[in-house]
Amino acid sequence: MQRCAANLRHLQRIVVRTLLATVVIASAAYPAPLLAESKRPAYATRADVMREADDIAERRNLDRDWVRQAIGQARYLPSVAKLVLPPPSGTPKNWRLYRSRFIEPLRIQAGVKFWQANQQALARAEKEYGVPADIIVGVIGVETLYGQHTGKVRVIDALTTLAFDFPAAHPRAGERASFFKRELEQYLSHCQRAGIDPLRLLGSYAGAMGLPQFMPSSWVKYAIDFDGDGTVDIFNSPADAIGSVAAYFKAFNWQSGMPTHYAVSFDAAKLDLDTLLAPDILPTFSVTSFTAKGAVLEGDALLHKGPLALVELQNGTAPPSYVAGTENFYAITRYNWSSYYAMAVIELGRAVAVANQAQ
Repeated sequence: MQRCAANLRHLQRIVVRTLLATVVIASAAYPAPLLAESKRPAYATRADVMREADDIAERRNLDRDWVRQAIGQARYLPSVAKLVLPPPSGTPKNWRLYRSRFIEPLRIQAGVKFWQANQQALARAEKEYGVPADIIVGVIGVETLYGQHTGKVRVIDALTTLAFDFPAAHPRAGERASFFKRELEQYLSHCQRAGIDPLRLLGSYAGAMGLPQFMPSSWVKYAIDFDGDGTVDIFNSPADAIGSVAAYFKAFNWQSGMPTHYAVSFDAAKLDLDTLLAPDILPTFSVTSFTAKGAVLEGDALLHKGPLALVELQNGTAPPSYVAGTENFYAITRYNWSSYYAMAVIELGRAVAVANQAQ
């Protein structure tokens, strides 16, 4: 009896240590703010989600049980659902405030350090793809502060939450939910074929990953092995991240040597602002038609051969700022569909280039 009791106590200690180890592992996978959310029921309890899992497995020719297990272990994250909602109606956009978040000393100095550590990869990417080093540096700096902030949310949780529980209050809820279902499908397909555990990877609340914050579809289409080690690694290889960003822009028709934008002012007597703003940021106007509607260009801008767009950047209650965007400006907005984002990338990259040259 004593031996049985001792064995039982020994077994209990093993169980306790195992449980404590499990808690430690869970704490590492989930930062403190998300730990409570990780205790919510897994999606395996949702019959509708499991039917979708079966459809994904069939469409992608994936192992059905593997897909069911991956999606089934994902958990709904309420914080993620809240973060994708647009700001309250009437909230003014403010370029100057947005700019101040990115063009600031800490990020610029981190950019200089990144540039100096990866000078060869940046120079090679510029030579092979025609994308300037400062644009690549600007993207990685805005996205993740050069790898310091790559995200702490399990990608499977973020994608599954947004695929099956996208908040109905969003004005484009159906469209966005469909987008995330496609991204979840791409993620699972790539993970199984590459032998990656889909429960392991961490990213942003929207499921973006690595130094360049690629969504799964971009990871599949544009990520490349730029350091030549035989592996595509946008999580740990700055060279792969650099080459992948350059490849992305090249795929979206980046034109070597073309400026991203020009300064613009207005001739009040001829200004047709509504017509100039109607195409939004899509380059539509020739230099001739642009200036005929009251936009004033100077110098090299008057010699530009391609189409232009009038880009408006609101400044809260202050007057808006304007630039004449080129096709390369538009290419940056294909990375993130925001003119504010594009300008932040451009200005951070320039600020880092200037600081790097001054070193």
